[in-house]
Amino acid sequence: MKTLLDNFFKLSAHHTTAKTELIAGITTFFTMVYIVFVNPSILGVTGMDTQVVFVTTCLIAAFGTIAMGLFSNLPIALAPAMGLNAFFAFVVVSKMGYSWQTGMGAIFWGSVGLFLMTIFQIRYWLMASIPLGLRVGISAGIGLFIALIGFKNMGLVVPNEATLVTVGNLHSPTLLMGVLGFFIIVVMAAKGRHSGVLVSIVVVTALALMFDDNVKFSGEILSLPPALTPVVGQVDIMGALDVALFGVIFSFMLVNLFDSSGTLIAVADKAGFADKDGKFPKMKQALLVDSTSAMAGSFMGTSAISTYIESGSGVSVGGRTGLTAVVVGVLFLLTIFFSPLASIVPAYATAGSLVFVGILMASSLIKVEWDDLTEATPAFITTAMMPFTYSITEGIAFGFISYCVMKLATGRYKEINAPVAVVALLFIIKFAWMG
Repeated sequence: MKTLLDNFFKLSAHHTTAKTELIAGITTFFTMVYIVFVNPSILGVTGMDTQVVFVTTCLIAAFGTIAMGLFSNLPIALAPAMGLNAFFAFVVVSKMGYSWQTGMGAIFWGSVGLFLMTIFQIRYWLMASIPLGLRVGISAGIGLFIALIGFKNMGLVVPNEATLVTVGNLHSPTLLMGVLGFFIIVVMAAKGRHSGVLVSIVVVTALALMFDDNVKFSGEILSLPPALTPVVGQVDIMGALDVALFGVIFSFMLVNLFDSSGTLIAVADKAGFADKDGKFPKMKQALLVDSTSAMAGSFMGTSAISTYIESGSGVSVGGRTGLTAVVVGVLFLLTIFFSPLASIVPAYATAGSLVFVGILMASSLIKVEWDDLTEATPAFITTAMMPFTYSITEGIAFGFISYCVMKLATGRYKEINAPVAVVALLFIIKFAWMG
């Protein structure tokens, strides 16, 4: 077995061992397993069965990650993307009024677009064509959008007719538990502990069982997976081909493009695989796996799957091959039998993880050229408009349009490339036609 693993994953060539890869896989798994609780909590808002979403989250994370390990031999794990799940649940379904079946169909078509860009090798060309300020603005804006949802779920931010939003009831036990969960995460992260999110969810859920009458424990921890039919096979793919949803589909595609591609490069660079242009061995296979998995995930009824930056935790302890990813995938498969736990975790127990993700994503704002207003303005507009309009789509739209306006008005129109101009024009047509 040792020789077989060495030959298949090229362990010796990567200066690693099966034991090191096993430890790396376990490390990565425990830093990202929080998604099996967070994803059902978010998607459950739309009326989806949380126990079924728990299982489908585990399944697509397992299959996508194992495929990444086997076909690309990279220590990179995949799972449903944070940000896209919140956009789907709180904007497309809750705000825009679409059924979850139709909204998931929009995610599917966005994933198809990403797959086609990968097949026709225009994925990196498009990434390179979009200015850094807009890319950073999209990432940071999603971070603030996710953080706002996290604050809302823990009760720290509530609606107010006079001021739009205000601080919640600071005497509320659920609010205090949510805040405690957040600080558990950030303090552990500051100390270099990679399992803070999972520890936070476990601690807050345990406290909720003691102090929140609305949180009940059925007595079951392990069980056979529930029937998947309430979710799997219910996605309305054709119903999502609605003109009104084209902007949403485009947003899903664009967000996943930057999120997944950027994370792949970041983890490959951390592992020492990427060159100065961001290219790394078996890049084509990795991109195909992640775009194919995105389509499969949305078809199964989970938000589009993406590469996870938490893969870097496994790399930091020595993971260098696809064996690390395979270990992560197998652990996700075993997690399927813990589906009863999904119904126990309250929204405020996962709220801290949303705010933490927001911190990580907003940190990219340091890359903006703040001294150049033609770059800083669209970056800021993109970032601010996502939480203020409660829409990732609108943030992207106003960002692209403001970029073109600033460059044209200051006589720097030559800096506007074709992809940016086309995207801005499409959004202007959308606003003029549909409002």
